[in-house]
Amino acid sequence: MSAGASPAPPAPGRHEVTLRFLAAPTDQGHSGTVDAGRVLEWVDKAAFAAATAWSGSYCVTAYVGNIHFRHPVTVGEMVEVTGTVLYTGSTSMHINTVVRSGDPKTGELTERARCLVIFVAVGTDGKPTPVPEFVPRSLEQELARDWALSRVAVRDEINEAMKDQTYTEAGTAERVVLRFLAAPTDVNWGGKVHGGIVMEWIDTAAYLCSARYAGQDTVAVFSGGIRFYRPLLIGDLVEVEARLIYTGNKGMHIAVHVRSGDPKGAELHLTTYCLTVMVARNEDGDAVPVPAWEPVSDEDRALWQHARDLLEIRGRAQGNRLPNHLLEQRRPDDGRSAPSAGSAEQGEGGDA
Repeated sequence: MSAGASPAPPAPGRHEVTLRFLAAPTDQGHSGTVDAGRVLEWVDKAAFAAATAWSGSYCVTAYVGNIHFRHPVTVGEMVEVTGTVLYTGSTSMHINTVVRSGDPKTGELTERARCLVIFVAVGTDGKPTPVPEFVPRSLEQELARDWALSRVAVRDEINEAMKDQTYTEAGTAERVVLRFLAAPTDVNWGGKVHGGIVMEWIDTAAYLCSARYAGQDTVAVFSGGIRFYRPLLIGDLVEVEARLIYTGNKGMHIAVHVRSGDPKGAELHLTTYCLTVMVARNEDGDAVPVPAWEPVSDEDRALWQHARDLLEIRGRAQGNRLPNHLLEQRRPDDGRSAPSAGSAEQGEGGDA
């Protein structure tokens, strides 16, 4: 190999990996079922297993697509999480991940959630390294690859909408900030904090913010576009900030930023960003109305509109559906109901 040339990718491995286990009592969350954060950790692990099996190298989470939590997982259920490689770039792998669970005595499993996860293979120098090309071998695989490619434009549009938003002390909405040190128990075998652990932190902060606002227990029904900007190391000071930016009739849209850095330094850097929709539920598990949040400051109004813009973008993507009650809200200027994005039932769901 000539100097400066990229290393040749290894031979391809398995393109699909399935993890199976029982949901343990330690997996139970504040709602009595398994929290969304733990489900996201499972998603990340299955996708990681598929990525490393295919690439033959260590991999890091780059992006977790929008995930709609259709039904809760309960303690004692058999859980099956399957990660399937759909498409590969030069160093990246787009992996469809499906979570199913059910009664272990019958073996009948029901889909609980699914999302698209992007992993990047890295070499021993920590830099991206080539991966084998995934070549579809059936019409089903070709359609799955095309679907993965169709999400790229939506993802780019969402990233463009997100990058110019400002979150400062000028915001007046409900806000929660958690700070702690990343512990040795948080890391994976590559020495970095596992992406699934970061997503558990995100879910915890979103729960605290929404529960304080609603005055009752809440659960996540959707997490949107979790992008990982930089690795997080043992001993890093971690800051997880969750802020309410929009309310539907029943859905509370919480923007969560994870920042990290050397505890001896003065500056923390953005590590991860996510938008989560939380709902309050009654004893029957049905979502119940929450108080409408009224923007006060210019920053409040800008973030309210930002949330609406994201709804419009995701509403244009094929297959994006969430109940309309999560989306509708009175307009902050005139008190009228704001129409939901796309159509009466389209909104933030899907896998952009």
